[in-house]
Amino acid sequence: MIFVTGGTGFLGRHLVPALCRAGHRVRILTRHPAQNRWLDHYTDIEIIAGDLRDQDTLVKGMAGCRYVVHAGGLFRFWGASSDFEATNVIGTRNVLEAALDAEVERLVHISTIAVIGRPDKTAIMDETYPPRPVDAYQYSKLQAEQLVRQYHSEHQLPAVILRPGAYYGPFGNYAFNRLFFTDPMRGITMQVDGGKHIIFPVYIGDVAQGVLKALERGRDGEIYHISGEWISHKEAFDIIYEEAGLRWPRLPIPGWLGIFVAHLLTWLAAITKREPFWPINLRSYVYNDWRVSTEKAQRELGFVSTPFRIGVRKTLTWYRAGRPDVWDETGCGETSAK
Repeated sequence: MIFVTGGTGFLGRHLVPALCRAGHRVRILTRHPAQNRWLDHYTDIEIIAGDLRDQDTLVKGMAGCRYVVHAGGLFRFWGASSDFEATNVIGTRNVLEAALDAEVERLVHISTIAVIGRPDKTAIMDETYPPRPVDAYQYSKLQAEQLVRQYHSEHQLPAVILRPGAYYGPFGNYAFNRLFFTDPMRGITMQVDGGKHIIFPVYIGDVAQGVLKALERGRDGEIYHISGEWISHKEAFDIIYEEAGLRWPRLPIPGWLGIFVAHLLTWLAAITKREPFWPINLRSYVYNDWRVSTEKAQRELGFVSTPFRIGVRKTLTWYRAGRPDVWDETGCGETSAK
């Protein structure tokens, strides 16, 4: 039995089917069971209604589980530091305590390459590259990583940390999917600084496969980058435009103008209490060059990433099908697991 947090999120929508296809029984923690009827398509699933902040629910949910995948967390480009801390830091500590109590054989913690925060413009970043987080989300995820490593070293909790890149793929509605798929298909494409900066996308199905490989082959206490090949914004837009048959012009945005507008919209958001269309925290992701190495994951886990063009085709197939609620991660249609 595998206990999964975040099983109904973007990653979870691909991870849960992958675990079921691999023959695992899965127990999912979710705050909204009634809103996730897609889970009815799978027979080897138990659903636990609860929250990462509920220690008793976590302890009961992990009882009898062999593995834990902690994929739950709060990811936004805008929000209060206290919200990120409550979910990503305190929630992680609660998961770790419950995992100790359950004496699980392995815990896989889903972090993010974004903890690096401010990469050097020319560096190739492997798992030893020093993190320098710049926003509340990144700080909270780095703190969560540090907790995992602390519980491994001080309490001998068998734990592996995965740092995925920027998710994209079916079921995505935020971040990379919005900026590189949804907005361009609506005719909104903003290419900052000529599209020269480097992004670190990862097809979402690859992250699910990375979790399976980490459960099987990961070394406890280690961190692994899970990402696709790095690619410039212009190259990414070129491929997406070609595969989607888009002809919209791309709005050229000088870097200084994008930052000015982001500051203005973020200031207005403090009044409206709604996330701005272009928040200032996008700066770390959009204005840096993320040359991410996955050599360690390739060598130790056998990780193989999906080429970006192939991932784009799979993603566009889902969009063209009308964004169905149930979808095989290979992009071939509905799952047959019922």
